[in-house]
Order: sequence, then structure tokens, then C-alpha cells
Amino acid sequence: MAEENQTDAAAQGGQGSDGPEFSMQKVFIKDLSFEAPGAPEIFLKEWKGETGIQLNTQARPVGEQEGVYEVELGLTVTTESNGETGYLVEIKQAGVFIVRGFSEEQRNQLLGAYCPNALFPFARETVADLVLKGGFPQLLLQPVNFDALYAKHLKEQQEGSGQGQGGNGAAVTASENP
Repeated sequence: MAEENQTDAAAQGGQGSDGPEFSMQKVFIKDLSFEAPGAPEIFLKEWKGETGIQLNTQARPVGEQEGVYEVELGLTVTTESNGETGYLVEIKQAGVFIVRGFSEEQRNQLLGAYCPNALFPFARETVADLVLKGGFPQLLLQPVNFDALYAKHLKEQQEGSGQGQGGNGAAVTASENP
């Protein structure tokens, strides 16, 4: 009987213990948009794509249970060719996470960096698929160092007026030209 209880607790991810608990419960697309404002004329011109990326993360508690959070990764990808917008992709990739038993600092790090890092591959795959289906050359988004972006956000928050999201996430932006 004791073995069954231990097995049940292990199957539930240690929910019966008082230790920290972290798990991803659900991953979903909250919002999605693809625009190709210059099509079809842009397909007749030489392609010289320059891509800009903006990232934004948010976290908020959801439901009645303590320690349940929605983390949202906003990603905007704009690619121009010869000064003309080829396409614009906007996605809000979200997930529901259980984060319990951690210090406030650890929880904020998980919600502001670790969770967006876990969501990014899902968003990256969706963006790549949309770009190809839109008739454009393949786009492979490079990995993002969410830990560094979160640390930068914290530093800016400490140096600035201290306004922000109350430590529940990181609002960050980044640009890159692959």
C-alpha cells in the first residue's frame, strides 16, 4: 500500500511533496497574423530580405489555484526587400505553467526567461511554416537568449523608475538581421 502511494505521488510529479513544482500544462497560439502587403508584385523582383524581430513576454496568474500562470511570448517578424515590406508575421504563443514553491526571484526568473525560452521553438516553427506558405524563402529564426534579455530588463528596471510588470515577467525587445 505504501508503494502505491509513492508511485501515485511520483506519477503526479511530486505534487504530494512540499518542494518546488514546475510544469508546462498547455501550449497554444493565442493570436496569429500573416500579411504580405506587396504580393504578388514583390515576387517579380529580386529578393534581398532583411528581417527585424521584436519580442515581448508577459506573465499573469490565471484561475483560482495558486501558482498557475499564463506566459505569453509575442513575436513580430518583419522582412523587407529593397525597402518594401515583403511580409509581416505576428504571433502570440502562450502556455499555462504551474510554478509553486519557488522564491519570488526564482519564480520571476522562470516566468520571465525560462518559460519564454520553452515557448520560442513553437513560435519559431509557426513563423517558418507561415513564411514558406506565403511563398517566401525559408526563414530560420536564430535562438534567443531569454536569460540575457531578462537580466537586461531587470537592470533597466533597477536603473529606471522601477516601473514594470511587478516582477511577473519581462517586457523585452530585440532586433536581429539574419
